[in-house]
Amino acid sequence: MAEFKSDIEIAQAAKMQHINEIGEKLTIDKDDLELYGKYKAKLPLNLINESSIRKNHLILVTALTPTPAGEGKTTTSIGLTEGMNKIGKKTTVVLREPSLGPVFGIKGGAAGGGYSQVLPMEDINLHFTGDFSAIEKANNLLSALIDNNIQSKTKNLGIDPRTIAWKRVMDMNDRSLRDITIGLGGTFNGIPRQDGFNITPASEVMAILCMSENFNDLKTRIGNIYVGLTFDKKPIYARDLKAENAMAILLKDAVKPNLVQTMEGNPAIIHGGPFANIAQGTNTILATKMGLSLSDYVVTEAGFGADLGAEKFLNIKCVSGGLSPEAVVLVATIRALRHHGGAPKEEYNTADINRVSRGFANLEKHIENVKSFGLNPVVAINAFPTDSEAEVNIIIENCAKIGVKAIVARGFADGGNGMTDLAKAVVAEIESGGNNFKPLYDWNLPVIEKIEKIAKEIYGANGVEFSKKARTDLKKIEALGLSALPICMAKTQKSFSDDDNKLGRPTGFVVNVREFEFAAGAGFIIPILGKMMRMPGLPATPASENMFIDNDGVISGLS
Repeated sequence: MAEFKSDIEIAQAAKMQHINEIGEKLTIDKDDLELYGKYKAKLPLNLINESSIRKNHLILVTALTPTPAGEGKTTTSIGLTEGMNKIGKKTTVVLREPSLGPVFGIKGGAAGGGYSQVLPMEDINLHFTGDFSAIEKANNLLSALIDNNIQSKTKNLGIDPRTIAWKRVMDMNDRSLRDITIGLGGTFNGIPRQDGFNITPASEVMAILCMSENFNDLKTRIGNIYVGLTFDKKPIYARDLKAENAMAILLKDAVKPNLVQTMEGNPAIIHGGPFANIAQGTNTILATKMGLSLSDYVVTEAGFGADLGAEKFLNIKCVSGGLSPEAVVLVATIRALRHHGGAPKEEYNTADINRVSRGFANLEKHIENVKSFGLNPVVAINAFPTDSEAEVNIIIENCAKIGVKAIVARGFADGGNGMTDLAKAVVAEIESGGNNFKPLYDWNLPVIEKIEKIAKEIYGANGVEFSKKARTDLKKIEALGLSALPICMAKTQKSFSDDDNKLGRPTGFVVNVREFEFAAGAGFIIPILGKMMRMPGLPATPASENMFIDNDGVISGLS
C-alpha cells in the first residue's frame, strides 16, 4: 500500500480557487472583499444580517476527553462541511485561527488534516492575516501604558504595582518568560516590578475580540479591562488610562473575519483563537454570525472535550450572542477510547475490545452532558487505519442503546465523499425538530452555585472546595459588581476532574478552586482548578526541528 501523503503535501497539491470565486458562492460582491493576496480576504462587518441568522442552522462540533494529540474536531468540522455541500446543503465552516505555540511545539497547527483541510494551509498556520499580531500589539500597548503611568510624575493614577493583573503576551511557547522582572537598570528604565508573559491566545484581548458584537462593543469591552488597584484600593481599568481607542485602532482590521476555502472549494471563515482550557475556546461571535448570515448551515467547533469548549460555547458564547445551535457532533476516536479504557500511550494503536468497552464510559458522560442542554448529539467516529471493525461496532451499538446515532467519519482519507453519511444524519437531527437548546444555568445565580452546577452536572464531581485565596478573590469579584458574569472554568483538558490522571468517567471526586481570575472586559469569571499554564513551554523535540523551507519558499514538515 502506498504511503499516505503528509498534510502539507496534500495541501500543496490542491488547486485553489481565487478568493473572489469563494465569495461568489456566498453571494458576496467582490468589491466587499478586502483581499490579502489571491486566496485570503477580510469580510466587512456590514455583511452580518440578523434576520438571516435567525432562519439558518448552527452545528457545533465537539469531542470526548482527548488524548494529547487531539481527536480531530477541526478535521471533522471541515469534512462535515464538505459532506454537507455534497448532499446539496449550502454550508460554511467557521473555525478558530491557529496559534504559533502549538504549531512549533507538539500539537501542530489547526487547519484540519488529510483531505479535510482549509487552504492556504501554510498561511493559516503561520501569520495568516496578522490578527494574532494585532492582538499581541494591543495587549502590549496596555502594558506599556500601565508602566508609563507608574513612572509618570504628572498623570500618575497611583497604581500599586503589586496589584497589577495585566501581563504582556507573545504567540510562542517560551517558558523562560512566565515570570520576569522588568524596569531594571536605573530610574530612566522605569519602576522595577514583577511581570511575565502569557501566550497570545490567553490574552483577554483575544477573549474580547471573540465576544464582541460590533466595533463599539469591542471598544467598550477593552475599556472595561481590569488593570489593578491604586494604593488606596480604587480599581483601575483600561479606560482610566484612556487606552481603549488606541487599542481598538490596532484591532480595526483584526475585528473583521477572514474568508478562505476548504480543499473542495467550499467557504471557510476563520477568526480568533482562544484556548479552551484557560479561555472560552471558540471562534468569534462575529465570525459565527457572519457564516449564518451568508449560508444556510454553519459548522463550527469548540476546543478540547465537550466539558470545556462545548460547555463554554453553550453557556457563554451562545447566551451572550443570542445563538441557538440545532445539532451537536461529538467526535470520538477508537484510540481515545482505548486510552480511557487503560491503554498506555504505546498501545493507543493496538486493537483491544475490552479497553474500548471500558473507555466508552467517557463518551457516554459527554453524550449525557450534551443532552442536558436539550440537544441530542450525533457521534462521529473519526476513522483511523488501526481501528478494528469489532471496536467500531461496539461504539455504534452502545450509542444506539442510549438513542444516539454513531457514524464512521472518513473525512481525513476521503474528504467530503467520506462524510456524506454523517452529513445526512446531522441534517436529519436538525429536521427532526427534537432539539431545543437551553443553557445549564442562569448568569444571575450566585457565583458558587454556578460553579457547582458545572462541576456536579458536567464533570460529575461530588462537590467543590474553595481555597482561602479563592474565597478572598471571590469577595473582590463581588465588590467589583461582577457576580452576574458567566463562568469560564480553567482546568485540565485531560480529565473530567481537575486531576490529569483520572481518566474515563471518574466518580467520587471533589474539584478544587485554587483561585479566581476575572475578565471584566470579555465578561466572565475564571475559577482556576489546579495549576494552569498560560505560557506553555516547548517539548524536548519541538515540531520546528522537522520543518524545512527551500530556496523557492516551499515549506515542508508543517502539520
